Amino acid sequence: MMTIKDLYDLDHTLAKDYLLQFTYPWEALKGLKDFILTLGPTLGADYEEVSEHVWVHKTAKVFPSAYLGAPCIIGPETEVRHCAFIRGSALVGANCVVGNSVELKNVILFDHVQTPHYNYVGDSILGYYSHMGAGSITSNVKSDKKLVVVHGADEEIETGIKKFGAMLGDYVEVGCNAVCNPGTVIGPHSNVYPTSCVRGVVPPYSIWKDNGTVASKEER
Repeated sequence: MMTIKDLYDLDHTLAKDYLLQFTYPWEALKGLKDFILTLGPTLGADYEEVSEHVWVHKTAKVFPSAYLGAPCIIGPETEVRHCAFIRGSALVGANCVVGNSVELKNVILFDHVQTPHYNYVGDSILGYYSHMGAGSITSNVKSDKKLVVVHGADEEIETGIKKFGAMLGDYVEVGCNAVCNPGTVIGPHSNVYPTSCVRGVVPPYSIWKDNGTVASKEER
């Protein structure tokens, strides 16, 4: 339930071959910068290198006030809106929205991901058609600065990394002003209530309610 194959349809990202090297998605975070630097020059004529190590598809719309830090890739038909801040090491897929005052850092956004309003997404992977409501964020460093541990129902996995936000499976909906704590893994087709404080592993086809109760969608 926490592996790449459990969480994602890899046909919806340019990182497919890269991700196939790993078992767990967070294992891909460390080498993401180097991967983007290698991938960028191979993208072909449909992409323009608008500044050093910043590749933008010709059909993408990047607003003048947005900042694109290197290295990053912006996919086809994607919108990067006013005052978006892409700090670097960001692979943004096709038909995505990176909205007003959104900050991205060391992330993979699969195709059709929406981070439209005041989101912070760091050291995270967001699956196909996942959506983060206004003000929802991924918290990527523990307050005690210790290495992140993924807490599943039946096992705990020591990741060995300090910066790890959230892994959102395909079709995940995160409600407004929710916080995904370091090491959060949300299974495909799951929903998170607005203003929730999420931690651990949320099974697929589940609902994380605002008091931390998790219900299956079939039970609601």
